[in-house]
Amino acid sequence: MTATSLPEVTRPTSRTAGRPTPGAGAVRAYLGLELRRMLRNRRSLVFSFVMPPVFFLLFGTSAEYRSTPVGPDTNVVAYVLVSMALYGALLTATSGGAGVAVERAQGWTRQLRLTPLNPWAYVLVKVLASMTLGAVSVVVTLVVGAFAGARMPVSAWIACALIAWFGSLVFAAFGLFMGYLLPTENVIQILGPALALLSFAGGLFMPLGDTWFATVAQVVPTYGLAELVRAPLGGGSVSAAAVVNVVAWTLIFLAGAVWRFRKDTARV
Repeated sequence: MTATSLPEVTRPTSRTAGRPTPGAGAVRAYLGLELRRMLRNRRSLVFSFVMPPVFFLLFGTSAEYRSTPVGPDTNVVAYVLVSMALYGALLTATSGGAGVAVERAQGWTRQLRLTPLNPWAYVLVKVLASMTLGAVSVVVTLVVGAFAGARMPVSAWIACALIAWFGSLVFAAFGLFMGYLLPTENVIQILGPALALLSFAGGLFMPLGDTWFATVAQVVPTYGLAELVRAPLGGGSVSAAAVVNVVAWTLIFLAGAVWRFRKDTARV
């Protein structure tokens, strides 16, 4: 009798090899779950949706601002308004992304590693959920501004809203990256002041002028978004540095989020 040789079994070469690719239905289901989870965090929602309009009403609606033009058919109130709308989108998106820190503490991300959901799909769901709430923050702030003296063309209203919403993509990835990078118990306390500091340093809250600080600010993540969101108001063109700034930081934060997700779940 001759021994029958068994076929050689080849093991998957990576932790994701051999797993089925998640379909669009699975991604949509997880996105719905993530949105419901974020909507249950009432404290974060109030902080994100109420603070930007309140800041706008406090600092951007003076009589002088109403009568001071910035560009064709625009005034300073509109300038402050779009800045606060962008800040609200960034704040909402960052908080949503940083919620991953809680999931890490609960072991949720490690369990996800056992499912067909790959790192890029996980990051995509987190970013989309944060951007959805960021869009709500932008709309709320702009509606308040429409009744508070902001003046700009209809095309500028639409363009500024879309740019502010797109800006939430950058900081949704930033919040997700930081949620994996920072200690769970400190992530929200650190990111709130950090985002405010980045907004000041990047010229979101005030013009940078022509000083040396304006040159340094070009490497701050909020710099490009601040310039882009105010471009539809007129009075200036968008620099190449602003576009490069936005693209570069988006790629850095997305890649960092995927890297930390892989590293955090590597032992599963």
